[in-house]
Amino acid sequence: MNRRIASRMAAISPSLTLAVTAKAKAMKAAGEPVISFGAGEPDFNTPANIIAAAKEALDAGQTKYTPSSGLLPLRKAIAEKFRRDNGLEYEPSQIIVSNGAKHSIFNACFALIEPGDEVIIPAPYWLTYPEVVKVCGGVPVYIEGARENKFKFTPAQLEAAITPKTKMLIFNSPSNPTGAVYAEPEVRAIAAVCEKHGIFVLSDEIYEKLCYGGAKPFSIAACSDKMKDLTITVNGVSKTYAMTGWRVGYLAAPADVAKAIDSFQSHATSNACSVSQYAAIAALASPESQVREMVDVFARRREKMLSLIAGIDGVSAVEPNGAFYVMLVVGGLYGKSYEGRKIEGSVAFSDALLESEKVSTVPGVSFGADDCLRLSYSMSEADIEEGLGRIARFVGKLS
Repeated sequence: MNRRIASRMAAISPSLTLAVTAKAKAMKAAGEPVISFGAGEPDFNTPANIIAAAKEALDAGQTKYTPSSGLLPLRKAIAEKFRRDNGLEYEPSQIIVSNGAKHSIFNACFALIEPGDEVIIPAPYWLTYPEVVKVCGGVPVYIEGARENKFKFTPAQLEAAITPKTKMLIFNSPSNPTGAVYAEPEVRAIAAVCEKHGIFVLSDEIYEKLCYGGAKPFSIAACSDKMKDLTITVNGVSKTYAMTGWRVGYLAAPADVAKAIDSFQSHATSNACSVSQYAAIAALASPESQVREMVDVFARRREKMLSLIAGIDGVSAVEPNGAFYVMLVVGGLYGKSYEGRKIEGSVAFSDALLESEKVSTVPGVSFGADDCLRLSYSMSEADIEEGLGRIARFVGKLS
């Protein structure tokens, strides 16, 4: 009997982040006073200079197809960004502009992963990574970051996980969901293992500019020429410039990999939105002070959130140094009950919290950390204070 749905689709799980966000929005629309910690995007408007550039492009009739790899002026701007910020030299032909960083990640995996290839994914991880690997026929292999090491994995763990089938490591710093940022010596030690075994690295650097407490990310491709030839670096304008809806991501890769990805994208999606590409050119030319203003706001919210969490009995947080998330460790409360229902696992905890206090969070199970909830601080300080107050009240109800 013929299948209506292709069997490969059975391997994919829907995004729990999007599902939680949709549920919270529906409750708000129905008039319920929901506080949502689920946001995966800045709560700021796109800066005015970027919007103006998009308007100028529209007025100039820049609404046609572009090269599948992206506008040449944009790819040149991205190459300059890599040179300036990361010490990396790329030709524009090595850069592919796509419909968001998520699309870039899929393109890289589709171009490199063969059926049965193993891809090492440090946990906690962004929930999309395993799904992309699986749909490309790969096998996710997880290594666990330790709480006492701010959820970061070690070179020894990586070495132990590598087999003859290992094709790639997915490396995310700063990290979603943990906020972990790997310092340069840590990155170099990880690169040494990858070079030794000749495995590719997909380096997701989308939160690169959102760092706190003196943390400084370092691009793994900058470790050596050999490492650069094994690295696909993914970035975009969505987080840094509050442009999530504009859908512009990009990657830089070795020439042969970039050529393969461009060929695939030309058939899959053609080009990213032309007007958004012109906006992205303006974004990359924006003054660093503009980004810093947003980062300073996030930094204050981060401090407030950590301070309030410290006052809630039974839960804890591992200090994040990047992105805009905190992993709230709630596993110590499992086994307790809410209105006669025993809570076991992050989904049950998140559901009970939403029911009891109208607080929406993302269950940690979707990130490979079932004893946690992910809280975003991409929200006002007033909402952070109100939301964590409700969480404290909920914890007090458990028996």
